[in-house]
Amino acid sequence: MDKKDLYERIKRAIVVGNRDDAEILAKEAIQRDFNLMEVIEKGYIKGIQRVGELWEKGEYFLPELITGAECMKAAISILEPEIKKSEIRKRFKGKIVIGTVEGDIHDIGKNLVAAMLAANGFEVFDLGADVRLEKFIEEANREKADLICLSALLTTTMLGQKRVVELAKERNLRSRFKILVGGAPVSQKWAEDIMADGYGENAMAAVKVAQRLMGKKDE
Repeated sequence: MDKKDLYERIKRAIVVGNRDDAEILAKEAIQRDFNLMEVIEKGYIKGIQRVGELWEKGEYFLPELITGAECMKAAISILEPEIKKSEIRKRFKGKIVIGTVEGDIHDIGKNLVAAMLAANGFEVFDLGADVRLEKFIEEANREKADLICLSALLTTTMLGQKRVVELAKERNLRSRFKILVGGAPVSQKWAEDIMADGYGENAMAAVKVAQRLMGKKDE
């Protein structure tokens, strides 16, 4: 099997949601000493992009989108340790700290966004759900992150997003990070009201906003 065949099999595994194949092919790429960033870009990213296209067309629904993202996440977890051993790591587009804010245990949407960001070339530090608000700032500062992504699925926990923005200001770190917010009750107006840098309506939109914010950060 040559590289082209491997990329096509990886893409198909993500599109059909076959986690076993996605993981096996990741291990095969490592064993054959392929360029792992190229494997991600030409195999896994192409697959998840196709899943996103089918979702936007209405041919795929949330379960298929989540399954594809979980397959991607599983494969990336296998590839990541090998990537970190090499200089390839320097090619990441940026570092992102992501999590669901304190008091909120919902993480399906957050997991999907994290997987999509990783699939599109970002180095993602996923803090999980019900994350202490101060921890977002602490981890972003420690990891020298470029973006902080805050998920909230409840109207009562949305205020946590506002508080993280305030904490960054209080610690004189607001200019160091771009802050992106999302979640079912969140809107563009809310993002503007709390002076966040961006709002992602869904996982695909979040990736595009993150890419745009990174472009602004590099200017």
